[in-house]
Amino acid sequence: MEKNRFSLPRRRFVQGLALGTAGLGLGLAPRQLLARQGHTGAPELRGDTFHLTLGGADVNLTGKTRPATTINGGIPGPTLRWREGDTVTLKITNLLPETSSIHWHGLLLPYQMDGVPGLSFDGIKPGETFTYQFPVVQNGTYWYHSHSGFQEQTGLYGSIIIDPKTPYPHTVDREQVVLLSDWSDEDPQQLYATLKKLSHYYNFNERTVFDTLRDFRDKGVIQTLKDRHMWNSMRMSQSDLADVTGYTYTYLMNGQTPNGNWTCQFNPGERIKLRFINASAMTFFDIRIPGLDMTVVAMDGQPVTPVPFHEVRLGVAETLDVIVEPDAHQAYTLFAQSIDRSGYARGTLTPAPGLTAKVPEMDPPPLLGHTEMGMGAMHGESGHGGMQHGMAHDRGKMDGMDHSAMGHEHHGAKTSTPPPPPFAVDNSNPDLPPRGSAIEHPPSEYGPGVDMRAMAPGDMLADPGIGLRDRPWKVLTYADMTTLGSTVDNPVDSLHADREIVLHLTGNMSRYMWSFNGIAFADAEPLELYHNERVRITLVNDTMMTHPIHLHGLWSDLELGNGKLLRKHTITVKPGEKLSYLVRADALGRWAYHCHLLYHMEAGMFREVRVVPAPHPNAAGEPPDDPHARHGGHH
Repeated sequence: MEKNRFSLPRRRFVQGLALGTAGLGLGLAPRQLLARQGHTGAPELRGDTFHLTLGGADVNLTGKTRPATTINGGIPGPTLRWREGDTVTLKITNLLPETSSIHWHGLLLPYQMDGVPGLSFDGIKPGETFTYQFPVVQNGTYWYHSHSGFQEQTGLYGSIIIDPKTPYPHTVDREQVVLLSDWSDEDPQQLYATLKKLSHYYNFNERTVFDTLRDFRDKGVIQTLKDRHMWNSMRMSQSDLADVTGYTYTYLMNGQTPNGNWTCQFNPGERIKLRFINASAMTFFDIRIPGLDMTVVAMDGQPVTPVPFHEVRLGVAETLDVIVEPDAHQAYTLFAQSIDRSGYARGTLTPAPGLTAKVPEMDPPPLLGHTEMGMGAMHGESGHGGMQHGMAHDRGKMDGMDHSAMGHEHHGAKTSTPPPPPFAVDNSNPDLPPRGSAIEHPPSEYGPGVDMRAMAPGDMLADPGIGLRDRPWKVLTYADMTTLGSTVDNPVDSLHADREIVLHLTGNMSRYMWSFNGIAFADAEPLELYHNERVRITLVNDTMMTHPIHLHGLWSDLELGNGKLLRKHTITVKPGEKLSYLVRADALGRWAYHCHLLYHMEAGMFREVRVVPAPHPNAAGEPPDDPHARHGGHH
């Protein structure tokens, strides 16, 4: 992918927030002049025809003036509001000195409109205008961002709201986009180079000699020394929850810093829909509103069974719609702290200008433990046999394991689904070797790009994740949600899979190398799916980092057990976790498939997925007019 050199023209200085300049000499179509200042502080553009300009500006978010990439002069870019059933036309003019692009995250569209240079098109060259045009076949909360170099990190992103053909099953009095992101004053090329040289550089939560003395007291000298030896052998720290932290990041809510305090005014007694979007490059946010309950109604744009909760971890690139009902004349803080507790984004819901609420103290930084080491059910034991480290371990240990009871734990008797099909095997593709179970590590995992392998990964869909497990309140998890209307008898799509593909999420933290199955993108063969076939993709996280995995152009129906499905476009996989989802390959073309942590994708955790015609009629087991093919969502 083309690199962003970060040498942007400094045409304009913006203090604090680069607001959009819709209609002021940017060539906006007449229908866009309905733009109004709204959901994010950026303008909201309605209609079916849009002119967007990619350019540069100087911004000062931290006290330092730094170059940024902008859309219509703003960070974030304008909120685009469409209607399900319309065909939208978006003319994108690139005034940057390098090639750019826009990817419409989570949208179903022709692959030529997907906006990934090198796969779906050549990119938008400097000075050129590219026209995206596609039908809108879904509704909900989505977002858009650059898929060129590191432009997303420097400000090229914005939100999308798609209104449904038929009314939502819930009514609200007010709605707001809450767009979360991370900003660094550093040149992202330099930031990435730093990670490649010293992956722990931004981690300021490293354990100290005082922590060691405390562990001597609490756990004993021998156990403490064993723990230290284990972590040293991995060349990792127990505090390695995030590669890039608040040391360099300032966390933004709707383009505003915590001190800027983005504010939304309401009237007591209103039902308010908050459309949360994690548009960050590298940050998982733990979101709560102290004193105010939330009820989830949609995730990744798709309606779900309503569930009340108090806190949620929102992965990079995920979206979440919630309803809140503040009935008192008081302010509430929207609090979104990073997973490593190195900083937070903050805003305020208030019934009156100037009325604010207390900002909570950040939690202590959590520490990685046995669960994150891929020990599965063994995480409560004292041993550390759940994770293999380095290159000196005997692969024969895996070869001698009993695979009969492994690999399909949540596809068995607990569900109404048929037995899983054989693993996909392709002798020409090292991603798809013969294997006995999903847990078995392929030969490609034994190389310099992999420094750890989980030996007992498990089902963690009901696990809120590190730092959230001991909360005295309800933390929302994937296991709590089901796509609205999807049941065993009437699922959102078939529960049967024609075949299964297993991918291990792999990496070497000290070398900052990331991959699938130990194979970086530069060395990987494309994954081929047959048109309209139903494929089960099983992911096993062999690393101790959390990864948000995004498949472009196709829905991912996460298997929750008991025949329940959760439809998503981005799936967060915790350390030591094994999960599966079903994909309907109903869109021909070349699609990107990658970790949505920007620097992990750049470092190799990326694949091309090709959806190709079946080799002969009905080879995929589905008729050409399959009624599930290319559906926009379950309503």
